[in-house]
Amino acid sequence: MKRHLWILSAGIVILLGGITLYAVLHWGGGEDSARESLLATIPSNTQTTIYADFAALRQSPFIASLREWAPTPQQVDPEYAQFLRDTGFDYERDLDRIAIALIRRGQITSYFVVADGRFDRKKINTYTSQFGTHENRGGREIFTVPVSGGTRKISLTFPRQNRITLTDDPDLPALLGQSMKGEDEKQWRARFNRLAGSPLFAVIRQDAGTSSALAQQAPGGLQSPQLAALIEQLLWISMAGKPEGDRLRIVVEGECPSDAVARQLSDFLSGALILAQAGLQGPRVREQLAQQAREAYLEILKGADISRIDRDETKSVRVVFDVTPKFLAAARSAVPATPQPPQPHK
Repeated sequence: MKRHLWILSAGIVILLGGITLYAVLHWGGGEDSARESLLATIPSNTQTTIYADFAALRQSPFIASLREWAPTPQQVDPEYAQFLRDTGFDYERDLDRIAIALIRRGQITSYFVVADGRFDRKKINTYTSQFGTHENRGGREIFTVPVSGGTRKISLTFPRQNRITLTDDPDLPALLGQSMKGEDEKQWRARFNRLAGSPLFAVIRQDAGTSSALAQQAPGGLQSPQLAALIEQLLWISMAGKPEGDRLRIVVEGECPSDAVARQLSDFLSGALILAQAGLQGPRVREQLAQQAREAYLEILKGADISRIDRDETKSVRVVFDVTPKFLAAARSAVPATPQPPQPHK
């Protein structure tokens, strides 16, 4: 099968790929209630939870400037254009909020997605029925379709009006019945409540595999056995972004059980910050890096803040910095222009 159905999860995996974020939840009414409702469906064996409020983000001046910064495709993908015509769903316009759970079992990681928006259920059901199977399981109407280029399948259902749930796990009904409870829910909810109103966030419950991957993905200057050892001792990592006017505030927080580990991690990051600023001031970097880019990086580094927080049961290290218009301008100027196709000889 071609990639048609993968587009149903378009914003999902694509948008979670670029995002490094911190944020939050209130468990009250209105928008808070909508967030609570989405997050309440997350399975208990989740390792990473990601949340995005697209309805709020669409109102942000920073997101508007980010769209201006991003390269504009010369033409719409034909398959996506066909998807739009057949279903009437455009995630940029119709997706309001989304929660994503990543679940790892051994070497396999599955995703579980629940999203609110404006869906034409009849059109989407008709569209998916062309490529997969349709059945009733556990009192739910479930569609299953193969993923292009592999043997795995995507299953989806509509739990209620204007809500869709999908996963690449083979048993969607089982995941729907495994929502967080008891101590597990208490731990996740504490992290969500601790954050404060950002429309975009990720919370990671650490294990050995996660810590190794994070250490390996650290920027070159931050890769070290010392950092890897410190990351391995973190229990939770929260990342979120909150647009504030024309900039995006990024907050990253790591929790550990030991004050000694928190102090060592804070000292390591503070030292790396000082070295990075000194490096950008060096003569070689001045020669090799455009002044606009160098000034943008220095602005971020000088505005960054590293602090420690004692919550009794855990000790945290928090890093806060802003992605500024100057940084976006520098990044845009560094993006090579799209080559024009050669003109035919006359």
